[in-house]
Amino acid sequence: MEALLAAAALLLAWPAVAPAQMPAHLPARMSAQTEGAQVEIRAHGFSTPTVTVKAGTTVTWINHDDDAHTVTSTVNAFRSPGLDTDETFAHTFTTPGTYEYYCTLHPLMTGKVIVTPERS
Repeated sequence: MEALLAAAALLLAWPAVAPAQMPAHLPARMSAQTEGAQVEIRAHGFSTPTVTVKAGTTVTWINHDDDAHTVTSTVNAFRSPGLDTDETFAHTFTTPGTYEYYCTLHPLMTGKVIVTPERS
């Protein structure tokens, strides 16, 4: 329980920065779906556990669950703030590779984005 409270405190401490002020390596919280792939969060799970996209594609996660969730890379490539119901988070994948992620509040929630070269 203490670990859960500590994780929640860290998420609440995440800086509230406007997208224009956010450093390039940190994706912005988005209010509308962008072009690319979309992953829905429902019933403590990611709707599409594995998504394959071309480099340059933006993946948007939308939380349709009643609980808050995060989308956090296992190798610190991206990290969302806590997402309340109907909030979204987007990240543009520019480098080919495999990016595993999970919810820091519910670590059994996992997913993967496979990024292929733009031209394949």
